[in-house]
Amino acid sequence: MSDKQVISKQRVADHGEVYTHAREVNAMLDLVKQETERIESRFLEPACGTGNFLVEILNRKLAVVSARYTKSQLEWERYAVLAVSSIYGIDILADNVAACQARLFEIFDVQYRALFKQQAQQKCCDAVRYILCQNILHGDALTLQTVGSGAIPAQPIVFAEWSAVNGSQLKRRDFVFAHLVEQSSHREMPLFSDLDEEAYIPEPVKDYPLIHFLEVGNG
Repeated sequence: MSDKQVISKQRVADHGEVYTHAREVNAMLDLVKQETERIESRFLEPACGTGNFLVEILNRKLAVVSARYTKSQLEWERYAVLAVSSIYGIDILADNVAACQARLFEIFDVQYRALFKQQAQQKCCDAVRYILCQNILHGDALTLQTVGSGAIPAQPIVFAEWSAVNGSQLKRRDFVFAHLVEQSSHREMPLFSDLDEEAYIPEPVKDYPLIHFLEVGNG
């Protein structure tokens, strides 16, 4: 993790961009240590920068995956993909979004190839890249919209919920972020959490058929 906290004074002035030091990142995550080590526990960083928090969360999750599943490549792949799919981020700067996606992929890729070497599958890497592109978004967490560019106007931020079904299958449902925020305002609940039947539960804006987790990269 980089110890650099400021890229430029201009970015601080324009966007209030100051990165959290590694020491503080780990101290804060240790407050919810059990959740950071639960493979399927979802985390959202609404101003993720280049991913200092998310990188450490993924490191912790993959450490659990490796401790439990290295005897089976398929099992490791399945749970590593699930770990990646549980991590979400938003940033208002496009270069931060790209850097965050790249850092998270590298964390996965280095550990994957170190464990399985020539047996590492490209389609597993493609699945991770695709999920990161859906989960780490160029947007504004204050307006709850994407950042418009040129002729492309800002749109409501939409996040994909990924759920493991029947072992190797993944279920994807897309939700409007503003609706999730509305849900969480009623109670202190994590992203996509199931609420009791009396609470407001948002409807997905798109529901996808089941797909094998290794085929997710095919779109």
